[in-house]
Amino acid sequence: MSGTVERRRPRTAQQFVLEELRRSITTGELRPGDPIRQDTLAARLDVSRVPLREALKTLEADGLVVHHVHRGYYVAELSLADLEEIYRIRRLLETEAVRAALRRMPDGLIDALERSQADVERAAGAGDVTAMAEANRRFHFALVEASGMPRLVRLIATLWDATDAYRALYYAQDPHREAAVHEHRAVISAVTEADEAAAVRWLDEHRDHAVAALREVLGPE
Repeated sequence: MSGTVERRRPRTAQQFVLEELRRSITTGELRPGDPIRQDTLAARLDVSRVPLREALKTLEADGLVVHHVHRGYYVAELSLADLEEIYRIRRLLETEAVRAALRRMPDGLIDALERSQADVERAAGAGDVTAMAEANRRFHFALVEASGMPRLVRLIATLWDATDAYRALYYAQDPHREAAVHEHRAVISAVTEADEAAAVRWLDEHRDHAVAALREVLGPE
């Protein structure tokens, strides 16, 4: 992690550090297995060790970092089997959420999807992995939050958080970004037509493509 941070700071130092660490993990600046050098990071972000430790504890609870006794914090590594399990669970939970969302069809859902998709396509065209990952998350959570089932949404969010470090590996390549744009568009069409089966089918295909891409990147274990 290099360079000077010039972003406007959030309300607290802990929030600032948390956002910077999440950004570094999501973009692939910090990759799975990388050590998090607290002294260097505290100096670069111009914060004390206290908010840094609190931010790391939050990320550890989210499954993004792990702590090894006498060694410190590292970006969490997931095996291919771990990733496949997470995506399989997501499939089960998100299918339930999407079916509920389409039955409720709250006002503004399609507009929210279109707004997020515009951001996805803009970031995809620019090759901006960070912006695309953020917009992609807004797209999917606009849909699952429309289920009106907050406990289910929290479970899904936990699974998403656990794989943030790997999302950069997927979106780093043009064909994967293009596939995501196409699949999102198909999902919007299905939602617009209130076609529950088609929405679920396209989302299944969307996740399957992500898993296939990660298999290529991670290789055989």
